[in-house]
Amino acid sequence: MKGLDQFEVWLITGSQHLYGDVVLQNVANHSEEIAKYFDGNADIPVQVKYKSVVKSPGEVLSIIQEANNTPKCIGLILWMHTFSPAKMWLNGLKILNKPFVHLHTQYNAEIPWAEIDMDFMNENQSAHGDREFGFMTSRLRMKRKVIVGHWKQQDVIVKLAKWTRVASGWHAMQNMKVARIGDNMREVAVTEGDKVEAQIRFGMSVNGYGVGDVVKYVNEISDSQVEQLLKEYAHSYEVTSEVLKSGSLKDSARIELGLRSFLQEGGFQAFTDTFENLHGMKQLPGISAQRLMADGYGFGAEGDWKTSALLHAIKVMDQGLAGGTSFMEDYTYDFHNGDSRVLGAHMLEICPTIAMGKPKVQVHPLGIGGKEDPARLVFDVDSGPAINVSLIDMGNRFRLLVNEVDAVKPEHELPNLPVARVLWDAHPNLDVAAQAWIHAGGAHHTVFSKAITTEYIEDFADMAGIELVVIDKETRMRAFKDGLKWNEVYYHLFENKL
Repeated sequence: MKGLDQFEVWLITGSQHLYGDVVLQNVANHSEEIAKYFDGNADIPVQVKYKSVVKSPGEVLSIIQEANNTPKCIGLILWMHTFSPAKMWLNGLKILNKPFVHLHTQYNAEIPWAEIDMDFMNENQSAHGDREFGFMTSRLRMKRKVIVGHWKQQDVIVKLAKWTRVASGWHAMQNMKVARIGDNMREVAVTEGDKVEAQIRFGMSVNGYGVGDVVKYVNEISDSQVEQLLKEYAHSYEVTSEVLKSGSLKDSARIELGLRSFLQEGGFQAFTDTFENLHGMKQLPGISAQRLMADGYGFGAEGDWKTSALLHAIKVMDQGLAGGTSFMEDYTYDFHNGDSRVLGAHMLEICPTIAMGKPKVQVHPLGIGGKEDPARLVFDVDSGPAINVSLIDMGNRFRLLVNEVDAVKPEHELPNLPVARVLWDAHPNLDVAAQAWIHAGGAHHTVFSKAITTEYIEDFADMAGIELVVIDKETRMRAFKDGLKWNEVYYHLFENKL
């Protein structure tokens, strides 16, 4: 997975020739200073580059064309230092294919009360210059994030940093290759979807490959490669000598090496598999999927390509952040009056980036799939705020559904449950959260993250131009259901207009 520091976000400032060369030079100097301040801030993971002060339709069009054609530029910061007539932005904005954030700031933090004159007022007109620009972007129905405040304020830095991470995830989604190894689990609805529409909307390509395509790579792995990986297992995890010497773990290691080689050679960033389609494999990839997720690959079980793609995009966003992100499934409930909780898990494939402590390598029967006993990493997850995110195909649009939750440190031992698992409180409570999730058509597979928040997903939905539905502490069922109905009307009208 590529590091975020390879990407660039460009600061482009709007002005006009009306104010003279001295003002324009000051505008350029201020813009360059702001860009360098952002670029040097440790919270912002990408490079921030000052590009230019644009003063005419031709200059706007030229810089937008340059941004569109520069692969490492993943987005723009647009700011109107003075009054920049918005019609001059029109042709450039019409062709812009990168996300942008509208930074509503000004160079000076405070009004210089004793010295302020009309020269100062003409030079520092963001208060109404950005409103002029805001009208044009709203008139064009453009989705964007608006950040308000002085450029040195920490809350401005934090919001911009999050947005740059999301822009990196969006860039990854647009260039993603997803390998469907086998097909979807039979008769399951929510893991299906329109892959052509997904490529139109998100840019990712999703294609199927036979299990034999992977088995070929697995069979080419040498015994020495397997032994080397077993040493890595012993170093990284808790594993007994009996398990370490077992044929099952050796087979798991061979599958991981073969699967990893297949993904690397094919240039894939995400993949799926299913327990119903394992011909030629001795076992379902368990520890393989877990470790590949830890390295940034997207994964979806039972052929769930949408969750797999979303997981990789979020893995790109959360680089360097604490908490981790994983494929997840709402598995079973712990019903208590007023304090009901969800136990999330899967058969095998939960990412160890969310683990509390050192995971254990264990080998147990799977119970389904009819194959040999697979190895897996077993662990619990510590307490803390988190989100569950589902990407679903509603037929006429894609919907991103978020439930804000609090992970809860396990209160009981689970000696007979040999899988990774996490317990959480759903907001506002399980009764309302589950009702809302079901009314919204949310999948049983999700991306679970303790590293990012709903704000990231909101920015991502805006970049993708898709629906966002949030279940949080403020959710009330009557209003939630009404919101879903209004969304149907909005997207029906919006899609027809397109």
